[in-house]
Amino acid sequence: MLLVQNDDRQPAVIEAIAKDAEELGFKMSCDTETGSLLRTLAASCANGKLLELGTGAGISTSWILDGMDQESTLLTVESDEALQAIAKKHLGSDNRVQLFTMDGAVMINELKGEAFDFIFADTWPGKFYALDETLDLLKAGGLYIIDDLNPVATWSEGHPQKVENLISYLDAREDLWITKLNWSTGIMIATKKHPSG
Repeated sequence: MLLVQNDDRQPAVIEAIAKDAEELGFKMSCDTETGSLLRTLAASCANGKLLELGTGAGISTSWILDGMDQESTLLTVESDEALQAIAKKHLGSDNRVQLFTMDGAVMINELKGEAFDFIFADTWPGKFYALDETLDLLKAGGLYIIDDLNPVATWSEGHPQKVENLISYLDAREDLWITKLNWSTGIMIATKKHPSG
């Protein structure tokens, strides 16, 4: 019999971040399943340059940092000042991460010409808009990760169609290899093909 259990050895800081996020009324932090996957994927990017679009309160950020080696760097952006303040409070002393408080689409535009090994898009910019510009930032062989693709009752009218359009668009791109996972909230991982194929 195969027993599949999630790796729940979560970063030590998560409990404190979750407490502050709860006090703020923020309930959209990434879950343990997504976090453990992010950590594993981040660990595959030795000496990597990583980007997170949508810091939230910093729970997903803490998972990514947990997987990163000491030579890797992470840029993470959040438009909500109160949420980013929580992330800065708990993660700001880690010299591998830079936390930005600004609109994600502005950040994406400012990063034009950069190249990342790993991009986690957990907000609208980089996922539902400014997608091409975000994928332009991905190195050949780099990982692009999105979540929240499985339908939930709280989705607004029209959001299911947005998700369907996003998945169809990524499926049709010839420069990506894609895997869809019925894991956690519904995850897609894409990697940019090398020019040779």
